[in-house]
Amino acid sequence: MTTTFLALAVASLWIAVFLAVPAWVAWRRWRGARIVTCPETERPAAVDLDVRYAIVGSIVGRPELRLRDCSRWPQRKGCGQTCLTEVEGSPDSCLVRTMLQRWYDDRTCAYCRKAFGLIRWHDHKPGLRSPDGHLREWSEVPAATLPEVLLAHQAVCWNCLVAEGFRLRFPDLVVERPPRPGRYIPPHA
Repeated sequence: MTTTFLALAVASLWIAVFLAVPAWVAWRRWRGARIVTCPETERPAAVDLDVRYAIVGSIVGRPELRLRDCSRWPQRKGCGQTCLTEVEGSPDSCLVRTMLQRWYDDRTCAYCRKAFGLIRWHDHKPGLRSPDGHLREWSEVPAATLPEVLLAHQAVCWNCLVAEGFRLRFPDLVVERPPRPGRYIPPHA
């Protein structure tokens, strides 16, 4: 009885590992919003993949991709989803967070002029300053408009996003102190 139970436990563990590892790898690879060029319109479109479908396909050894959502839907919902070839060709380069990391790598904060390092997207998300001076968080930016937004906006680090956001929302609560001698204070735009 004990040997049978042990054999069943080992077999179950092996099956779980052979199912769980490909599922985890597929989930890590195919999750997240992506920006692709719509073959019909030649314009950027934000797409989300059906991750569950990709996971099931990966477990059986044939990962197949299909869209769960697209910024061009519902008008073009019956499209052939030929944009998936772009995702299959370079799955990481069309990820929104990869595109944003590359964009921030080449920038400094519009306020403090500090360079951006590795972005911590789970807690200290940087923001944007629009051409008219308003601050924006990434939750306010639809993924489909990402290319236009990146061309027109300036990068703002998380610290300045919080501090300058407070300054813009509550100007009567902010006390301006003169700079200490010998210390550079960047001008506020």
